[in-house]
Amino acid sequence: FQGPNMLDAVWPFLQSLQGTPAYALVFVLLFACGIGLPINEDIVLLGASALTLKGVMEPVPLMVVSWFGLLCGDGLLFHWGHRYGTRVMRMGFFARMMSEQRLESMQNIMRRYGPAYIFVVRFMPGVRSVLFLAAGSMKMPYRHLFIFDGLAAMIQLPLLVYGVRYVGGRWEEILELMQRFQGVIIPAILILLLAIWLVRRRNTKENSL
Repeated sequence: FQGPNMLDAVWPFLQSLQGTPAYALVFVLLFACGIGLPINEDIVLLGASALTLKGVMEPVPLMVVSWFGLLCGDGLLFHWGHRYGTRVMRMGFFARMMSEQRLESMQNIMRRYGPAYIFVVRFMPGVRSVLFLAAGSMKMPYRHLFIFDGLAAMIQLPLLVYGVRYVGGRWEEILELMQRFQGVIIPAILILLLAIWLVRRRNTKENSL
């Protein structure tokens, strides 16, 4: 990985692992990203997906482990919001993350669009943590988080893992580009791939009639 971030120190170690220790480190990284570690979890997922090309991990086990890592991190944030409400914003780390006013703004968004908005949040790097806290602070049922966030992750992970495997040897160029414009490119690519899949599925159904 290029660029001055914490992942620079972790990445060589991950590449040196094999099997269970590699999966465990990916789980820990994704869980930590979910609760505020300053590493973009999409970049972690892209990099881990690239390692399946080198035999460090296999695609399906990687997706399973990643799914649990994402859901556990998101679930803990949701739980903190659920338990402490707006008081969580007076705690040191969270007070630096966002103000109570911003939390209220996020709560208004969730009220407007309902619990299904959690599905969209999974594809929004940079504001996920805030929105999961906001959802929890509104005392949404835990099942809403696991249904909508879990479903979104089940779509996101195959797109990322098999997308990287599809481009093969060019993954490093694409990863460098995504690191530079990660806030825009990653959601755009995921939405584009999903749109293509939906269009092809509709065309297939029409042709079968």
